[in-house]
Amino acid sequence: MSAETLPYLSRATCESLGLRATDVIEMTERLILGAAAGRVWNAPKSVVMPGDGRYLMATLSAAEDPPLMAVKSLGLNPKNSGRGLPQINAVVALHDADTGVPVAIVEGNWVTELRTAGLSAVAARYLARADSRVAAFIGCGAQARSHLDAFRQMFPLAEVRAMGRGTANRDRFCADARASGLAAVACDDAESAVRGADIVVTSVTLSYDTEPFIDARWLKEGAFAAITDLGIPWLDEGMDFFDRIVIDDLEQERKMEKPLVATSLIDGDITGLVTGSLAPRQGDAERTAFVFRGLALGDLALAALAWQRWRERGARP
Repeated sequence: MSAETLPYLSRATCESLGLRATDVIEMTERLILGAAAGRVWNAPKSVVMPGDGRYLMATLSAAEDPPLMAVKSLGLNPKNSGRGLPQINAVVALHDADTGVPVAIVEGNWVTELRTAGLSAVAARYLARADSRVAAFIGCGAQARSHLDAFRQMFPLAEVRAMGRGTANRDRFCADARASGLAAVACDDAESAVRGADIVVTSVTLSYDTEPFIDARWLKEGAFAAITDLGIPWLDEGMDFFDRIVIDDLEQERKMEKPLVATSLIDGDITGLVTGSLAPRQGDAERTAFVFRGLALGDLALAALAWQRWRERGARP
């Protein structure tokens, strides 16, 4: 396939495909099980941080079924906001895993948003209470929106609480939540958002200069936290308040220079949950967390889903 005929699946095209949380969970779990059986390969992410606020990253995953390979490149720069650009920009190149021939380019920001929420959704399926009604969001950008969309499909949510660095995103997030029939509370501090919440999602912009400001000791019994921001905004001294902490990939974590959380606090990874070697939530009072860097097979799951659904609808390169 030549560059002239290589299809580009834009955000608008991907959003028109009607993918639901159940689709993402099913494909992600399928690939996790495939990886455990040696039929899906997932490389640790590669990261470059030049020291000026930029975060540059690449991921790679391939599978026998579906026979596809996904390579994602992503750049995050907080200065983009002043340039009229999204802080994060990414693209996914999708290849035939046997021949290596490229088959499509997929809009990477859409993939990143939904694959992150998809990984959280898989973890929440095993670690969150099924009757969760109140969700708190620390960070009110794209990840908050994608997580709310996924969790609304999984749990009987009635109320969201939101806290962000600026009021514009927070108030817009609350307005969107109200428009979808949920009660929404704009919070000025993290503690008022987190206390009493059944589910907590943190998606603070990645920067190791961030001063931690979220304390797990605020969590109610039975709460579940989806921590998408490497745990950076969470106070280290409060993390042992969780009864169980699960990460995305033990093998990947062993190769990382800076740990997500203290190794002694990690109970296992998402593969253990999906394969059953790690027990799911144990009782209504257990406080649980899923802390993750991002798993390359999540990018493959979303890109493959988009490609398959696009072709099913009759679109052809």
